[in-house]
Amino acid sequence: MIEPSRPLQSALIVDDHPLFCDALSMTLKAVAGLTHIESADRLETALARLDLQPAFDVVVLDLNLPDVNGLDGLIRLKASLGAVPVVVVSSLADNRVIGAALKAGAAGFVPKHSRREVFRAAFDAIREGRSYLPEGFTPHSPGAPASQREEAIARLALLTRQQAKILQLICEGRLNKQIAYDLTIAETTVKAHVTAIMRKLGVQSRTQAVLMVQEASFASLMPENS
Repeated sequence: MIEPSRPLQSALIVDDHPLFCDALSMTLKAVAGLTHIESADRLETALARLDLQPAFDVVVLDLNLPDVNGLDGLIRLKASLGAVPVVVVSSLADNRVIGAALKAGAAGFVPKHSRREVFRAAFDAIREGRSYLPEGFTPHSPGAPASQREEAIARLALLTRQQAKILQLICEGRLNKQIAYDLTIAETTVKAHVTAIMRKLGVQSRTQAVLMVQEASFASLMPENS
């Protein structure tokens, strides 16, 4: 839940296009009153920066990054940030992508090439403790049963930051011994995390866990003819 009357003075923009980062930074300073803005071009770079002080009041995220697959970046950021809101700014503004991002914990969604007034409205909403939905977005009926994709996203959102990182390495084909080496932790710790991951995802094998990640990927959100 977004906290009411949240001060917004600093932001981290996570996007791998430098010119867009510069333009968005100027826009947010002009229309949202932000005074300190930094940028990161990879999810891992952003997570490393978030481990340092000072913290940011809001994170602005492009879903399509070089080192993440689908909604993985958003899910891992939310696991790391807690109550800090994440606003997705993406050119992938399909209704299903927007709905999936909100399901994964985004505080708002702004199509990437929106006018300044849209960014102003979005950050005003976040500052007041409200979510922001872009014009034209039609959410599913609250009483409708969750789709397989929505269920996958909801389960993935339960993972801690470390668990999400380990799951990413599993998807890359790493064995427990390799994961332990990559993360500088004991292999027994990796095994414990894998057990917890499978329990949270409700799966019985690593293969099923990988398939659940694929279910939440952009490929499952795009029309077949796209």
